Amino acid sequence: MLNFNWFMQTLLDRKDRCSMYESLEVRVPFCDYRIVEYAYNMPWELKALDGREKGIVRAAFSDHLPEAITWRKKSPYPKTHNPLYFELASRGALKVIENKTSPLSEYLNGAGIREIIRNPEEISSPWYGQLMRAPQILAYIAQLDYWFTKYGVEVVC
Repeated sequence: MLNFNWFMQTLLDRKDRCSMYESLEVRVPFCDYRIVEYAYNMPWELKALDGREKGIVRAAFSDHLPEAITWRKKSPYPKTHNPLYFELASRGALKVIENKTSPLSEYLNGAGIREIIRNPEEISSPWYGQLMRAPQILAYIAQLDYWFTKYGVEVVC
């Protein structure tokens, strides 16, 4: 929710200002809510096909674009990082892992989350955020806890 309603809005606003400065009209087809809903439910192995970010998109367009473009290293749109955001996201995640009544308590690795807070640049697992991986992961934990609690979500295995 934070990514879609905050980060994305910021990126779209910056995209508009930068492109209009050069008198360009830029379209962002992958921001369509239907594509986002569909992709959100894809297994990670499909999203990251061949171990690459946007792997499924790369494969889908491999017959339509030059190989050098299809498989080039991603160059993320620049974002600024406010240390206060990391601090607040860290506090939110710690609050969740310390709350034994949280619906997520049995699913989260407290030591792993504390390690992310101590060493935010050392995240090796794939994650959607390139420049703000740690803050986004930590905020996601707090968002999930809120969502699970508000809607009474139970995981049945």
